[in-house]
Amino acid sequence: ALETLKVFEKKDSRVKSAAATNLSFLYYLGNELEQATNYADLAVNSDRYNPAALTNKGNTVFANGDCEKAAEFYKEALRNDSLCTEALYNLGLAYKKLNRIDEALDCFLKLHAILPNSAQVLYQLASMYQIMEDPNQAIEWLLQLISVVPTDPHVLSKLGNLYDTEGDKSQAFHYYCE
Repeated sequence: ALETLKVFEKKDSRVKSAAATNLSFLYYLGNELEQATNYADLAVNSDRYNPAALTNKGNTVFANGDCEKAAEFYKEALRNDSLCTEALYNLGLAYKKLNRIDEALDCFLKLHAILPNSAQVLYQLASMYQIMEDPNQAIEWLLQLISVVPTDPHVLSKLGNLYDTEGDKSQAFHYYCE
């Protein structure tokens, strides 16, 4: 796949941007951040309006620890394509890391409207409410989550823990047993 995509990077700017975007993503998945960054830069420079390229660039910046700058790339990707779910999800994660909880929650609520059965989004919503110290809302989101992934032990344990914290020992016991 890498060799095939490298052939396309010598084409016109839109093809080059698409190839560089895919190469950046593959290198990012392989945890080769330097190569991922190089190809993300090439993709963005070839087509500044490519939301996937901007998201990949944000991911490489995020992985290098600059959440504020990563958020800027995600926002730019969303300005170019308001339905770019990867950028919106990653923007929520960046805000969460920056402790901008209200903004993170807003991102995940918007994503939930687009992807109502996304396990990752439901988990993040529960996590946001847990951070906001609203265990009842966290429980509600986790209950929705187990309707999507009913056998996830981490989610069941988290539910047990929340019920235990709230003093509902029978529900806590139920979810711990599950």
